[in-house]
Amino acid sequence: MILYEYPFNERIRTYLRLEHLFHRLRELVVREHPTDHHYAITTIFEVMDVAARADLKTDVLKDLEKQKHILNGYRGNPAISEAVLDEVTAQLDGCFAALNGLHGKAGQSLTENDWLMGIRSRIGIPGGTCEFDLPAYFAWQHFDAATRQQDLQRWIATLVPLAESVHVLLKLLRDSGSPQKVVAPGGQYQQTLPQGRTFQLLRLRIDPTLGLIPEISGNRLIVSVRLMRHGSDDRLHPCTDDAAFDLTLCS
Repeated sequence: MILYEYPFNERIRTYLRLEHLFHRLRELVVREHPTDHHYAITTIFEVMDVAARADLKTDVLKDLEKQKHILNGYRGNPAISEAVLDEVTAQLDGCFAALNGLHGKAGQSLTENDWLMGIRSRIGIPGGTCEFDLPAYFAWQHFDAATRQQDLQRWIATLVPLAESVHVLLKLLRDSGSPQKVVAPGGQYQQTLPQGRTFQLLRLRIDPTLGLIPEISGNRLIVSVRLMRHGSDDRLHPCTDDAAFDLTLCS
């Protein structure tokens, strides 16, 4: 099954983008080729760009506190394990303390690294990191893989508290929804959202053998899914057949 996710607000959209970048970063760092480490550095800069939003750190800290308050409301419920509550609450506390302990925005300390900022200033230029532009960076790419990985881990360390906080928050959000099997008649599906409940994330799983691509739109009132097919002309064409998929709304 292919999983598609659609955020209903800008905050969750930012969290998903960060999660995507952190996942890519983890994949690249463990590899050994200099090209992979070049794109790892590029990804670090992308994370810094996303994390540069002034209120991001504040939003994450508020969400961590909010989730802790929600979980504490389940205490005393016989259907809820106190041990699990303690474990998740401790995880939230750890994320809060680590992120709150960072000076400034996530990755801000990296802006004081002149060597990295020299690369950052050139990396957006096509071919701007050639050896004649950045000889020191070219030399670094010839270091052994273990040395390069140690450097990358050192630079990533300042981003880890944000990565772990986003991971915990998105996991709790995803766990809040229950999947339902739905059918899109003629490739079109709409669902009115229940009032009094604010949904933040839509998750859609669809069988890849159907060859369908969902175009999702939505707001606090309604969700709409239009199923498309990738044609031989490299364009998307509307599907006119009935098709089923799993839909999860998370709040």
